[in-house]
Amino acid sequence: MDYMGSTSTAQYTRVGRQPQTSRDLPTIGTFDYRTSSAPPYSGLLTRSLSLPWRPSTFYRSARIETTQPLNTSTAQPFSPSNYLNNIDSVKVPPIFPSARQALYTRYTPKDWYNAQQTNYVASDKIRSAAERLRSDAIRLAREKDEQVFKNNLESSKRLGERINDIEYWKNELEKTKDKVKRKIDDVESKRREVERQLAETEKPLRIAQENLYEREKRQGIDLVHDGVERELIREIDTIKLNQQKLRQMLERLNTQNALNRAALHELERDANDKFRARVIDSAAHNIKTTSRGINFYHGIEGVDNTVSVPETWSRHSEENIRRALSELSQSDELLNASNQLMAQSNNDMWSQWNHVNVSLENRVQEEQIAKNKIQAHLEKILQEIFDVEQNIEFLKKTIADKEAFLQVAQTRLETRTRRPNVEACRDPAMNRLIQEIHDLHAAVTDLHGKLRQEENAVQHLLRTKSTLEQDLAIKNNSLFIDYDKVMGIRRTFTMAAPEKSSTTSVTFSHPRGLITA
Repeated sequence: MDYMGSTSTAQYTRVGRQPQTSRDLPTIGTFDYRTSSAPPYSGLLTRSLSLPWRPSTFYRSARIETTQPLNTSTAQPFSPSNYLNNIDSVKVPPIFPSARQALYTRYTPKDWYNAQQTNYVASDKIRSAAERLRSDAIRLAREKDEQVFKNNLESSKRLGERINDIEYWKNELEKTKDKVKRKIDDVESKRREVERQLAETEKPLRIAQENLYEREKRQGIDLVHDGVERELIREIDTIKLNQQKLRQMLERLNTQNALNRAALHELERDANDKFRARVIDSAAHNIKTTSRGINFYHGIEGVDNTVSVPETWSRHSEENIRRALSELSQSDELLNASNQLMAQSNNDMWSQWNHVNVSLENRVQEEQIAKNKIQAHLEKILQEIFDVEQNIEFLKKTIADKEAFLQVAQTRLETRTRRPNVEACRDPAMNRLIQEIHDLHAAVTDLHGKLRQEENAVQHLLRTKSTLEQDLAIKNNSLFIDYDKVMGIRRTFTMAAPEKSSTTSVTFSHPRGLITA
C-alpha cells in the first residue's frame, strides 16, 4: 500500500499503484533567462502558481529496510535512476507525513532561485509592457485628438472654400443674368421697332397699289405702260421685298429672344441651386460639437447621392455662362443687323418714292403738252369747218338730218369710254357703235355721192374734230388721274424720312403754277 500526497493539508488516500508514464523528473523550465526574453504573462505565472504546495506527480513514497549503516562506504550514491530501478525490490517501512515532508524535497535551491528570478523578470517585463501600453494608449489618445481636431479644421476649411467657390460662381451667374435681362429688353425694344416699321410700310404699299388702280382708269391710247407705271411696280416690289426682310428679321429677333430667355432660365436655375447649396453648406459649416441637433447617423458615410465632381460642377456653370455670353454676342450682331436693315429699307423705299414722283411729274408735263397741242389743232379744225359750212349749206342741211343718229352713236361710244379699269373692253357693242358711225358716214356719202367735195371735207373735218375731242377728253382724264388722284396722295412721304433726306422736297408742275410738297 502506498501513500500519495496531494495538497498542503496532507490528506492521503489509499490507492493502488498508478502506472508511470516517465521515469525522469520533469524539467523545471526550458527557458534561458539570460539569453531569451520573458515568456508570455499567462505562461510565466501559471506554472508557478498553479502547482500545489507539495506536488506528488512523478514522486512516490517507499519503504526502506536498512541492512547497513548509512556511513558505510559500500553504500551507493543516491540517484533518481537507481531509486526508480530498485523501488520495486526495496521494502520501505511506512513513513508519516511529517517525516515525509522533512526527508523528501521537490526542488533544489537553484530551482527555487531560478523560479524567483523568473517571476521577477516576468514581473518587470509585464510591468514594462503595461507601462508601454499605458504610454502608447495616452500617445494614441493624444494623436487621435490631434487628428480629430485637425480633420475637423480641415473639413471646416474645405467647407469654407466650397462656400467661397459657390459664392464666386453665384456672383458670376448673377452678373451674367443681369446682362441677359438687359439684352432681352433691348432685343424686345428692337423687335417692337421692326414691327412698327413693318406696319408703316403698309401705307406706302397701299398708296402705290391705289396709284396703279387709278391709272388703270386711263382711256384709249393713254392706257400705256409708261415710266410711271414701271416705277410704281418697282416701288411695290421694293416695299414687298423690304417687308419680307423685316418679317424675317422679326422672326430672328423672336427666336433670339427665346434663346435668351432659355439661357436666362438656366442661369436662374443654376443661381437658385447655388443659393440653396450655399445655405446648406453654411449651415454645415456652422455646426459645432456644442450645436443642437447633432446626432449619430450610422452608415451615412456610405451614402453617395452625388451627381457631379468639382470639375463637372464648375464646368456646368461655365457652360451656362458661356452659352449666355454667346447668346449676348449673337443678340448684339442681330441688333446691328436690324439697325442696318431698317435704315436700308427706309432708304430704299424713300428713294423709290422719289423716283416715282419724278417720273409722275415728267408724265404730267408730257400729258399737259399733248393736251395743249390737241386744243390748238382742234381750234383750227373748228375754224375750217365753219368756213366750209358757209359754202355748203345744202350739204350741212343733209348732214344735219343724219346728225341725230350720228350723235347717238358717238354719244354712246363716248359714254362707254368712261368705263373703269378692265371694263374698258373693246367688246362687240363698241365695235358695233364704231361700225354704226362708219355706216352713217357711208350713208351720207352714198346719199349725196360725189356731188360736192365740200361734204367729204366737212365729214373729214368732223371726224378729225371728233377724234381730237376724244383725244382731248382722254388727255383731260389722264391729267385728272395722274395729277389730282395719283399725285394728290403722294405729296408727302408716309414714313419717317432718312436723316440725310429729311429736308428733301418734291416739286410738281401744274398748268396754273408750281406746287411744292
